[in-house]
Amino acid sequence: MTRSLRVLLVEDHFLARMALRGIFNGRPDMTLVAEAANGIQAVDLYREHRPDVTIMDLGLPQLSGLEAIRRIRSLDPSARILVLTNFGGSEDAHRALEAGASAYLGKDTGGEELIEAILAVNRNERYLQESIAARLAERDPSSDLTARELAVLDLLVKGCTNREIAHTLGMAEKTARIHVSNILRKLEVADRTEAAVAAVHRGIIHLD
Repeated sequence: MTRSLRVLLVEDHFLARMALRGIFNGRPDMTLVAEAANGIQAVDLYREHRPDVTIMDLGLPQLSGLEAIRRIRSLDPSARILVLTNFGGSEDAHRALEAGASAYLGKDTGGEELIEAILAVNRNERYLQESIAARLAERDPSSDLTARELAVLDLLVKGCTNREIAHTLGMAEKTARIHVSNILRKLEVADRTEAAVAAVHRGIIHLD
């Protein structure tokens, strides 16, 4: 008899977990071995159960889904992780795949496609929702921001001036101005407002 595929579900919203749980009920080929409501639980439960496939949300409390992916992959480089999230930006998907996820889907994905994706990930294949794949295809690799530029962009999105950015990050105002200029160029936008809109839309920065 073929062994049931073992799945770990990581989702902080109870009702969403209930809905996803229903997809697995009655399927003899899949077993939901554990459920986590935050990133720290996800890492601990992965260590305990070593599931075949982990379904991971990104917007998690205590520890982000992205960091949880990194920690799980550090524990087990062969871990097979499917991201299921409301974060639909190209940068979100790019970072998750770079961290070691094998699949990326939005929460609008139907049950049949989710099962198809789980099976693909278990076969060690990559699976991307069509809309996500299209956004990734349009992504310009040269637009990657440095860690310092990301810190500057985060403050820019919050409405900080160059002087405020410089003070917060401990740099000269001229340096902050140079970082902002580089950000505008990499994001291919004309001004700070467009940069803020692009950062949120692409999933580079998330608003609290």
